[in-house]
Amino acid sequence: MKKNLTFTTQVFREGKQYVSFNPELEVASCGKTPQEAKEKLREAIAGFITVALKRGTLDSILEQAGFVKKKNSWHDPEPISLDRLTISV
Repeated sequence: MKKNLTFTTQVFREGKQYVSFNPELEVASCGKTPQEAKEKLREAIAGFITVALKRGTLDSILEQAGFVKKKNSWHDPEPISLDRLTISV
């Protein structure tokens, strides 16, 4: 039985392309549009999870990413805030 996992996505422009990034798993992808970048990130995360399942490492990876397992179900870490921080250097 398949279960849904929810992940954070960040999309930003880098030159002429858009980069999508998932901070929990540290997976990234890119595309010509923000939507394409997000879809390619979805594919990259799905591939990452497939390999982790085959290797038997998914539980450990999700725990390290902040997920909590309750009654055979993984619960994602709920963001409290997402801000930008400027530091003078």
